Amino acid sequence: MSGVSGTGSAVGEEWGARAARSRALAVLRVRGRALGLAVLPAAVAVVLYAGEVTGHFSGTGWGTARWVVTVLAVVVLLAATAVALVVARARPAATPTVELAETAAPDLYRLVRDLADRLGVPAPAAIALTPDCDSWLEDRTHRTHRGAGDEGGGAPVLVIGSPFLWWMRVGELRAVLAPVVAGTGPAAHPDIAAARRFVRGLDAAIAVPRTPGLDPVRRLGAHGVGQVARVLLRACRGHAAEMERGVAAAGSERAQEVDYGVRIVAQEQVGLAYAGWDRLLTRVALPAWRMGRWPAKLDAGVVSALTELSRRDRLADGFSSRLGERPACDLLEEPGAVDEAASLLAARLFHGGPAAPGPDWSPVEWSQYPEEVVDRKWRTDAARLHQVLDGIDAAAAGPGAPPPTDGPTLTRVIDRLTATGPATGPVVGAPAEAAVDQDGHADQNGHTDLTDSAVPPDSAGLTDSAVLPDSTHSTGLPDPTAPADLDPLDGLGGLGDLDDDPPVNPAADALAGALSALLAREEAAREARVAAESARGRTAATDAPADRTTAYEGVGAYEGVSGPDGPLPLFPLQPPRSGRDLLADHVTAMVCCAAVDTAEAVPGLDWLDGPALLLGGERATDLGPRVLSLVEDGDPEPLRDWLARTGVRPEKPVRLV
Repeated sequence: MSGVSGTGSAVGEEWGARAARSRALAVLRVRGRALGLAVLPAAVAVVLYAGEVTGHFSGTGWGTARWVVTVLAVVVLLAATAVALVVARARPAATPTVELAETAAPDLYRLVRDLADRLGVPAPAAIALTPDCDSWLEDRTHRTHRGAGDEGGGAPVLVIGSPFLWWMRVGELRAVLAPVVAGTGPAAHPDIAAARRFVRGLDAAIAVPRTPGLDPVRRLGAHGVGQVARVLLRACRGHAAEMERGVAAAGSERAQEVDYGVRIVAQEQVGLAYAGWDRLLTRVALPAWRMGRWPAKLDAGVVSALTELSRRDRLADGFSSRLGERPACDLLEEPGAVDEAASLLAARLFHGGPAAPGPDWSPVEWSQYPEEVVDRKWRTDAARLHQVLDGIDAAAAGPGAPPPTDGPTLTRVIDRLTATGPATGPVVGAPAEAAVDQDGHADQNGHTDLTDSAVPPDSAGLTDSAVLPDSTHSTGLPDPTAPADLDPLDGLGGLGDLDDDPPVNPAADALAGALSALLAREEAAREARVAAESARGRTAATDAPADRTTAYEGVGAYEGVSGPDGPLPLFPLQPPRSGRDLLADHVTAMVCCAAVDTAEAVPGLDWLDGPALLLGGERATDLGPRVLSLVEDGDPEPLRDWLARTGVRPEKPVRLV
């Protein structure tokens, strides 16, 4: 049986390699046809001049044709030369990664080289880490991607997902990397390498017009080159995709000879690590990033999150028993430093944080997370909520009115949300159109839920302007310019009959609109501040000489690779949330502050759900539905019962940030 299996593997590998080479030749034929079209006018001009010399093409008409064709040939050749130079010199896209020198991970390099020897393929030129649950080979042979001391010839770089190193064992990592490393064999073939360089050059040439600093003439020329590159890329796109499938098939077949049984088990760990990583980013890291702090040990947090998952979920039972084996992070000389660099890069990619630590962007350890992130987040949200209430009260009372005397208490919030009738007075802050769109969604990402049940999925549309009273905007305020008897949905074919009922809690609508406006302004100010810091960092990096003394320095500036250099994240974690969702988060934060200040509760960290309120050492999981009852229906009784049962005193002022 083993002989049959080996023969099948060899046949499959040979089929994949042949398919990849065939498609690579098809890509190169597209390049050849483009070159042929470029030299065709010159060839016609040569024929016409040869005919003149031999006397076959004489006369005024042939002379005019020669000059026209000659001018056309010169123009076409100059344009083709410009396109070729841009395609050859354009900087291909590269994934932002944490570079690992061999001195920083000698055991990992030894494992990869041994794996390449067993597979009979060239070893990767280098190893890099990415804060994601994936691994691949990346060609960085372009001159803009090579450092002064880089070696390895034309071999690609092996990019490994950093969560794999902390969650997987050494044997599992070797089994998962085998199909990836096997891809260096087809990548070394000259035809496949040339086809890949051509496709990457076309892709990079399309992005050249967006390069900052181009004058209008050069930008116009870059647009022309980009159009030509788009045509060529469309012509070879299908062949390039099939070439990559053939390379993957050849690598997969070759890798079956190494740790095939272990790979089946390791693939389960890949899916589990992805689930834990996603949960850790969206529920745990995101609240910290919004507070200007970035967890410095995200990869270590994956182990805690997945261990907690195995404790809760019987489907994951048994996965934590693997923790007694040697983890793959032991292959690194300084796992803590690598984890910190990957964590900073994750914050940069998924949140758009600054490129380097600073006074407003500092790391936080997991032991400090409840006090420095959870408690601060709650008190910041509570302060923002009372700021909005103060603004609405001041606007409603008019100039010269005394300030409110009830102070920052939970009772004030409950009374406001249970008030009957629409709120009066303008919304505090900037114009509402800068903050809330017609669907009632705030122009920012919102905040992470305290519990899974804090905000149900179907609550996102409760602030739609279609369900507000007549002549009412998405902020819940009356429009003084609209006639009193005019339905805003008149003339839409009877659509106004779909939602004739007024909102259940108009006071919550007004408060949610004001809160969304304030949050939108804070988010805009944050992005402007990050953009300014990034600009200063680029200026300093340009003026100062590069000095990378360790394997991890320069990660924030992405030295040697392409990456985002602005305040916006490449992969935002959450879509914009409605004003009601944001209001529910802020009311929950106010309740948690009151519980901490008056009922001896403490902030905590749940590895799967993020910030948590601990009462008597147990997590309060029943708070979310009671807050929603207050926000959505204006019914305070469920929340009052919970406060009385837990000993929270809502009439006492809370400490705010």
